[in-house]
Amino acid sequence: MNYCGLNKNDIANGDGIRISLFVSGCRNHCIGCHNPKAWDFNYGKLFTEETENEIIEALRPSWIQGLSVLGGEPCEEEKEKALIPFLKRVRMELPDKDIWLYSGFTYEMLQCYEILRLL
Repeated sequence: MNYCGLNKNDIANGDGIRISLFVSGCRNHCIGCHNPKAWDFNYGKLFTEETENEIIEALRPSWIQGLSVLGGEPCEEEKEKALIPFLKRVRMELPDKDIWLYSGFTYEMLQCYEILRLL
């Protein structure tokens, strides 16, 4: 999985001060999309263990409320292999942090996705 942005001091994508991860790749191509560059699955940098560690450390301070995952489209099937273990790690290591996920899919469309059970 690639990601195209990481904001470690975000107040625009959820409640409080957050860490925001912008993942690459989206097939929805919504009209008026604010981030069409992120439609390309190969855009940006590779999401690695080092990236995970960087995000975990950025989440640790008490003034950080949580993690927001945006895109691109975080719920594209290809991203599950990277995102689900990472979000489980966030839940295990930082249980007091909330996780927000912005998707172009409806809640009903996402009911079968394991990722929803982690939010």
